[in-house]
Amino acid sequence: MRENLHLSFVLGGARSGKSAYAEKLVEAYEQPWTYIATAEAFDDEMRERIALHRSRRDNGWRTIEAPQQLVDAIRAAPADGALLIDCLGVWMSNRLLVDADLAADRESLVAALLERRAPTVVVSPEVGFSIVPENALARAFRDAAGLLHQDIARIARRVVLVVAGCPMTVKGS
Repeated sequence: MRENLHLSFVLGGARSGKSAYAEKLVEAYEQPWTYIATAEAFDDEMRERIALHRSRRDNGWRTIEAPQQLVDAIRAAPADGALLIDCLGVWMSNRLLVDADLAADRESLVAALLERRAPTVVVSPEVGFSIVPENALARAFRDAAGLLHQDIARIARRVVLVVAGCPMTVKGS
């Protein structure tokens, strides 16, 4: 599989600082900056999380909401500006809950990322360090995330794992 020299992949656990780190990577490039958000605010706690993420970004950011149609949003994003996708884990949860074909989604997402010729940063939670979940839905998510992460890491020029706010380069520079 070929590599996208413009693609960075940022992984980390919950509240690890991965999104803030990814935003800084994107802001190192000239505007326009586009943020593809995959979360939906179904409750107060999620509304607070979304507000926290938005509060870190100024008016230089354009936001595209894509809780389901991530591949279409990537292809519709400005071809000349830096792009941040946050986050694959939430998108995968959304897709899993509508019984989507996650293998086909993975293939389509990888293809869309390979097509990009502008700086692109993808954020996702690293879920493989935890215990085996006790229910089938959680195990399906964990397994699908692991396969997706392998595919994205394979095509990314840079892979960074963020632990307790500290970025550690796994691949690239």
